[in-house]
Amino acid sequence: MNSNILVIGGTGKTGSRVIKQLQNQGIEPRIGSRNASPSFDWNHKDTWVKSLQNIDRIYLSYYPDLAVPGAKEAIESLTYLAKELGVKKIVLLSGKGEIEAEACEKIIADSGVDYTIVRASWFNQNWSESFFLDPILSGEVALPMSDVLIPFVDAEDIAEVAATVLLDDSYNSKIIEVTGPELITFKDIVRTISKTSNRNLNFYDITLEQYVAGMREMQLPKDMIWLIEYLFSHVLTNPQNQKISHDIEKVLGRKAKTFLEYAEETAKTGIWNAIEMSTEPHR
Repeated sequence: MNSNILVIGGTGKTGSRVIKQLQNQGIEPRIGSRNASPSFDWNHKDTWVKSLQNIDRIYLSYYPDLAVPGAKEAIESLTYLAKELGVKKIVLLSGKGEIEAEACEKIIADSGVDYTIVRASWFNQNWSESFFLDPILSGEVALPMSDVLIPFVDAEDIAEVAATVLLDDSYNSKIIEVTGPELITFKDIVRTISKTSNRNLNFYDITLEQYVAGMREMQLPKDMIWLIEYLFSHVLTNPQNQKISHDIEKVLGRKAKTFLEYAEETAKTGIWNAIEMSTEPHR
């Protein structure tokens, strides 16, 4: 059946999974993306109105991150418009340990619209669907801060929690923190991927300055370099981002997926054994 739910970022890592979670319950949400119909584009406010018409509930993920310049203003504008058009509830995907993300959370919390905040740690899928994949494919992984403990969380778990709180109003006005069940380092992760994919991966501990210099050498866009440097220097090291939460278990009634479980499942897809070599810096 068609529904009055809009998933903004519906083709992204969590949004696409939220859509599948809803479809599994017989709900056909509206996809909020540039290629959808109607189209939704953060850079073109005139697309927002059509996407929001006849919508009661929104799952909202902001690309590339709530920390980037302009995100707060975009969230403020969208939230105001959503309220004007009769949206009753917003579920925001936020980030643990991000001051800028918390400012966006406050905008929604103070809007008068019902809301739930899903505050997530770093995603497992960054190693198979995002900026850590290329170094894995190259076999040479060079990263800074290799001993920092991180509660990596699985995007499938995030999406199941998000779909649950989107439909269940008992979670209104709450902040749900989603993390994996363990604290792991980049070294641990590369070792696990090496084992599950039957590959010899070399790991190099470098400084953040070396990492940023490598990205500049590869001529990555300045905004991407800024964001990745920010995530390493401010978010990764934030004590709030190094704490395990059990909210996934509380919401879903089961334990969060471990990184090993994710790695075993992902290795079976063959993604880490692809022939393609890295075209990006060893981030």
